[in-house]
Amino acid sequence: MLVETEGLVIGAVVHEANIADRDGAKLLLAKISEGLPRMEKVWAERGYNGKIGEWMKERLGWALEIVKPPRRWVRVPANEEPPPYPAGFIVLPRRWVIERTIAWIMRNRRMSRD
Repeated sequence: MLVETEGLVIGAVVHEANIADRDGAKLLLAKISEGLPRMEKVWAERGYNGKIGEWMKERLGWALEIVKPPRRWVRVPANEEPPPYPAGFIVLPRRWVIERTIAWIMRNRRMSRD
C-alpha cells in the first residue's frame, strides 16, 4: 500500500504470499507511477532497503529514504559520555503514517485484512 503524507491511500496491490515486499512494491509503483508526476520522495521501513532505491531512482526518478531508529552504538571520544539511548517506545518520523492508515482500515469490519 502507498499512502500520502496524511495517510490517504494512493494505491494498493494485492499479490501472492510468495512475492517479497520489495518486489511487491515494484509492482505497485510501476502500476501507479504515471499518475504521480509531482512525486519526488518515498519514505519506507528497513525492509525496503537495497536495490529498490536504485530501481526507483532510475526508473521513476524518485528518491527513497529509509526510516531508521536511532543507533544504539555510536563512537565517541574517550573523554566524553555517549548520548543516552531513548528508553521505551521510540516514535520514528513518517513511520506512523502507514500504521495509522492500516488502523483506520482495520476499524471497519468488512475491510479487515485478517
